[in-house]
Amino acid sequence: MKSLTPEFRALVIGSSGAIGGAFVSILREDPSCLEVVAISRETYPGFALESEESMSVIAASLKPQGPFSLIIDATGALTIDGNGPEKNLGALNAERLMRSFQINAIGPALLLKYFLPLLAPGRSIYAKLSARVGSISDNKKGGWYGYRASKAALNMLLQTAAIELARKNPAAMIAALQPGTVQSSLSMPFVDQGSLLTPQESVKGLLQALDQLGTATLEHKGAFFIDYQGQEIPW
Repeated sequence: MKSLTPEFRALVIGSSGAIGGAFVSILREDPSCLEVVAISRETYPGFALESEESMSVIAASLKPQGPFSLIIDATGALTIDGNGPEKNLGALNAERLMRSFQINAIGPALLLKYFLPLLAPGRSIYAKLSARVGSISDNKKGGWYGYRASKAALNMLLQTAAIELARKNPAAMIAALQPGTVQSSLSMPFVDQGSLLTPQESVKGLLQALDQLGTATLEHKGAFFIDYQGQEIPW
């Protein structure tokens, strides 16, 4: 990451997933990265997206290891409690919709609340995995109601937080990331894995895209929404 200060520290939230794990391994190979801290449900102390208290506890425990010039939030889920995305209106269920928002929007928003204060002053990046299906203007196929809506809500939360962050630290930025369709447990039930990106391919592209954003003008106010090829996605 050439756009960040030498010997920067990185934090990966959700490191037990395919993409989160790839972020950890690739950043640890970066000679400019002094340290990579990885946390997930399985670390101690761990956290849960349904538990604000657990987020508060783990953020407080990590404060002495910061600040972090790069924070990656790789949390989120497509299949929740064994239920996949809805294909039509008839499949909508209030409890499942609420769970999708809890995991893909509310939980990540609370992570922002507790972890954005750990972002280093000056040039720094907070990046959150989102999804192209969260783009309202890009929705041409329909379906996947809960996942689409929760990711669209996530994008609005990121955009709003980015505007607030710009007032406090104009050199910092927030980015919503579209990793492409990646070989993982998330995509396995829906797509032939042989035709997909590997997690390493996706993450290398995302880090390169973030590096390019790192040289963006400081007058930018708001979040970036980009894919692993560095292309901007319409909100």
